[in-house]
Amino acid sequence: MQLHAVIHGRVQGVFFRAWTQQTARALQLTGWVRNLPDGSVELKAQGASEGLQELLQLCWQGPPSAKVERIDSEWTESPSSFSDFSIERGI
Repeated sequence: MQLHAVIHGRVQGVFFRAWTQQTARALQLTGWVRNLPDGSVELKAQGASEGLQELLQLCWQGPPSAKVERIDSEWTESPSSFSDFSIERGI
């Protein structure tokens, strides 16, 4: 399974990417997270369905300084494979 999500709100400059990476690794997920020019954060994660659902739920809270307003998400089959969960450079 693969989760693609864009998290909107106060999510840049509050360690959201590092928190997401740490959380995803703890859930044994692979993929990446990056900042987008509009101030949102995008992630793509692969792994067990339960872990992906937990990551999505946890993203509503995020790190202590974050204020999540909206999450746009979609679920797909896993067309690609990642070896780790990384922080990517923004677009």
